[in-house]
Amino acid sequence: MTDPLLPHRVAVWDPFVRLFHWTLVACVVLNLFVLEDGARAHRYSGYLAFALILARCIWGVIGTPYARFAGFWPTPARLCAHLDRLAAGEPDPYPGHNPAGALMMFALMAGVLALGISGYLMGTDAFWGEEWLEETHEWLANGLLALAGVHVLAALLMSRVEGVNLPRAMVTGVKEFRHRHPGARHD
Repeated sequence: MTDPLLPHRVAVWDPFVRLFHWTLVACVVLNLFVLEDGARAHRYSGYLAFALILARCIWGVIGTPYARFAGFWPTPARLCAHLDRLAAGEPDPYPGHNPAGALMMFALMAGVLALGISGYLMGTDAFWGEEWLEETHEWLANGLLALAGVHVLAALLMSRVEGVNLPRAMVTGVKEFRHRHPGARHD
């Protein structure tokens, strides 16, 4: 029998998921902080981000077990149980996304898709120069920035709470659980 408090390593994030994540981060950072709004590079970066989300959706159906959406779909029951355990001070580490993390992931993906659609429409003849669409695109960008900030803070907080370095896991693909709890999920 192994000691449940010894480090336990789980290969979680496959190369596609990690490449998707960090390439999407680069696209978002470039478009929000570096590239000029409306410039060709801004548009291409946005199109790439949109294509990445579509590819991730496909991978969420056919990909590796921890990448599949079915394995971490954030149902209300799963989310409530997860939040109840956190509130009780008994975190239950998940090898893949926990329900709150999954909900955030889907919100971020929806935000990128909405930005891609609004950005594309702004360049069409039918919507060229429409102020409401430009304002919507800007609002969506600011909303995505806020969500990304919450995502980063939550990853850092959950790293402390669960004893798992989540940013490192997104680089290496491996989660190392230093504190195992009796009810830890490893499915």
